[in-house]
This record gives sequence, C-alpha cells and structure tokens, in this order.
Amino acid sequence: MRLVRTVFSLVALFFVPNFAHAADAGHPHWAYSGSHGPSEWGKLAAAYGLCSKGKTQSPIDIRDVVGLDLPELKFDYRPSKFSVVNNGHTIQVTYMGGGTLTHLGKPYQLVQLHFHRPSEERINGKSFAMVAHLVHKDASGNLAVVAALMDPGVENPFIQQVWNHMPLVVNEAVSPESPLIDLNQLLPKERGYFNYMGSLTTPPCSENVLWFVFQKPVNVSEEQVSIFSKIYPNNARPIQPTNARLIKESRAAAR
Repeated sequence: MRLVRTVFSLVALFFVPNFAHAADAGHPHWAYSGSHGPSEWGKLAAAYGLCSKGKTQSPIDIRDVVGLDLPELKFDYRPSKFSVVNNGHTIQVTYMGGGTLTHLGKPYQLVQLHFHRPSEERINGKSFAMVAHLVHKDASGNLAVVAALMDPGVENPFIQQVWNHMPLVVNEAVSPESPLIDLNQLLPKERGYFNYMGSLTTPPCSENVLWFVFQKPVNVSEEQVSIFSKIYPNNARPIQPTNARLIKESRAAAR
C-alpha cells in the first residue's frame, strides 16, 4: 500500500484534466460543475438534447417500488486481463475476457465498467460512498447497466487491483500483463435488485437503457474511496425526475 499512496500523492500534485481527446472527436466538452455542468448538458449540443428533455433519465432516487418475483440475474465473469484508463470523467476498466449478463434468457455482453463518487443512485433518499456501473450490450445494441453500490468497510480486492494500475495521464491506458482480475469480487453475495428503464447518466443521456441496481452495497475501504476522491471528488449526475415510471424490486431475493 505504500507504493499506492506515493503514486496518488503524485496524482494530487500533477493531475490536470485534459479534454482535448473529446474535442478532437467532435464531442463538445461537458463537466460535472460550472458552465458545462449537468444543468447545461442539454444545451451544449443537439445530440445531448435528451439530457434536458428526456422523460426516463438516470440516475433516480429508488422509492415506491413494486415487489415482484423477478428472475435471478445470471453472471458469467471469469478472471481476465484488464485495461484501465482515466478518460477525463471517470476511471474506466475494459475487461479483456469479456463476460455476460443473462436476463430472461437474453445475453448481454460486458462492454466496460466505470465508477462514480458519490453513488449516482439513491435508495429511499440514501446515497452511498461510490458506485460501479457495469455496462452491457445485447446483439441488437440495447444497453443494460448493472449498478454495484459501495459503502465503507473492508478493502475490496477488485477495486485495489484497479487502483494499483490507475494511470497518471488522461486517456493513456494501462494494461498490465499480470495479475488477472476477477469481476466476481465486485458483486454482492446477495443479488436482490431493483429494475427500471432509464438512460445513460452522461451525455448524450440516451434512453431505453435497462437498469439493474443491487439492493445490498459491497464494501470498499475508506482509503480506496479517498484515492478515487483525489482525482474525482464528485463525478455524479444529480437525481433526475422519476416521472411515475415503474420500479420493480426482486421480492424473493430481498427476503
């Protein structure tokens, strides 16, 4: 851990966000505060219009749920090589071995995962220290996102491996040859979940995204939260209106 603390002391001194990559790609600069913050996203580009006009935007405060006997979520994640990048908005992980989420017989392939502090989702008004969003896509391009909420507790081995290889330079990926990383270590033992339709929580805020939010948070240490906070003290979009959408709760798993 001494090496990790030394590295992140350097991060605190020298890290400067660089959005040139996004600008070069033709995407307008957006941020989590100021004149390019969440309240302005919908005005930055026509392609971002849903950020202000969408009716099923994410994140939401999960409340007034309907308890149902929902099917178990099936995950097939195997230990894998991985790549880590600081993309100027979050720390993002590419899981080289891929992986699959299966829901109602339909497989969704893992695309990437990333982190927000504090949690973007709330449950009955309660926020959490962090959240990991696991982004999946089916054969038709439909997105399904799994949210693993995090609360302070014991050190999380998956998070520690990611943090150990977090790059110091924006948009330059680190791809260690070893060790392998196991995404199963990020999933809670109790797999009860909330289910609703939402959107991406960053521009272009695309809708028709299938969301699964675990009811029980996983542990992450105070030090691990602190390390992420040195780079991103707040990269969470504010809560969006629910607009009377249906929110399901897996009743059997919750018991």
